[in-house]
Parts: sequence; structure tokens; C-alpha cells
Amino acid sequence: MQLAPFFPILYRILQPTFPHCLWAGNPNLKTIALTFDDGPHPTYTPELLEVLDYYAIPASFFWLGACVNRAPFTAKQVYDRGHWIGLHGYDHRSFPVLTTVELQQSLRATQDAIAKACRIDPNSVRDVRPPNGLFTPQILNSLNQWQYRAVMWSVVPEDWVRPGVATVVQRVLQQVSNGSMIVLHDGVCGGQDVAATTAQLVPQLLHQGYQFVTVDTLWQQAQAFTRRHS
Repeated sequence: MQLAPFFPILYRILQPTFPHCLWAGNPNLKTIALTFDDGPHPTYTPELLEVLDYYAIPASFFWLGACVNRAPFTAKQVYDRGHWIGLHGYDHRSFPVLTTVELQQSLRATQDAIAKACRIDPNSVRDVRPPNGLFTPQILNSLNQWQYRAVMWSVVPEDWVRPGVATVVQRVLQQVSNGSMIVLHDGVCGGQDVAATTAQLVPQLLHQGYQFVTVDTLWQQAQAFTRRHS
């Protein structure tokens, strides 16, 4: 059974319950973030980069440390193009099954892999998206204590089960709104279609007047919106 129809409902329930995560940006601004999980992949990610290059739009990538170590050249290609980089854990194990020490080690190992591949300060990569979107209040507290920023999502078309490019595009277009954070995958599950999906999706969203920004920009816009309305 595909879960895509239930993700918008889940989002509406969880977002107010965990307000310190980034779920979306400013609902009054026509900006959206295109994000990609589970990479980098030595084949699928370069195919995706060609599409992003063609439209000259920024994206955000949440990487697995193991994949960075397997494809460091691809990781460097992504970083050199100015895309935003975040953490997705070292090997896609759900955070709740890890001990506190294991979670911290997983995040640090991923930071170190990114730092080595991209030649940057490991502490500059602070955004964390939990694999499968699973976390607990205790995990969020730990992330805050370690000075990470927890990033979630607002549009999840379930592309990793490969329902077809047209279906994924349709799901995104039905759900997208101001400030949306869209989740696609450029890893082993779903990455086969990610370039084709993005190539169809981006021009339609641009035609609707959306501006693509990074997750970091969504953070800034969301925080400014919250300050004005608190």
C-alpha cells in the first residue's frame, strides 16, 4: 500500500506538535525548496545535476555518510555548484533505534565524510533530516544540544517506491504551496527516476511563479515569519 495520500495529513498533525523543526518556509512568500535524500549516487546524482544546471536553480541535499565515502567526487560536484548540504545519518538507520552515542557518532561520521570530500569545515554542515522522518522528543533535544537543526518536509510524493514519473509530478503539483519543502530521492531507491521527475516538475513550478531556494533560506524566512507573528 502506498502511503502518499496520508503524508499531508501526517504533516498537519506533526508540524504544530514539533514547531522547532523546519517543516516549511514562510506561507506568505512564493518560495519553495527542492530537497533530495539518500545520495550522493555516482550515476543518478550527476544526471540530476544536469537538470538543475539547465534551469539554474539551487537545491538541498541530505546525504548518507556511507554514500559520500563511496562517491566523493560526486559529492564535490554538488557542493561546487553551490547547493545546500545536510545530514541524513551515516547509513539510513532510523534514529530511534540508535543509542544517543550511536546517533552522535553517525552524524559526526557523516560530517567528516562530507568535509573530506568537499574540503570544508565539518562543523559547517548542521542541518539534519532523520531517515524515514522518524524521531522522538528526546532525539530533537539531543540535536538541539549538539547544535544541529532538525529539518523535516511538507511535500512527500513517495518517489522511492517508483510509482512513475507522472504520478510523482502530479502529487507534488497537487500539494505544493508557498514555503513548501519537497522531498525527492537521488539514492538507490527512487534515484533512477529523479532526473526525469525534476525535469518535468521544475518548469511547471517556475511557470506557476515559484522561486526555488535552499533549506537555509527557508530557515531564515520561517524564523522571520515566526518573529513577526509571535
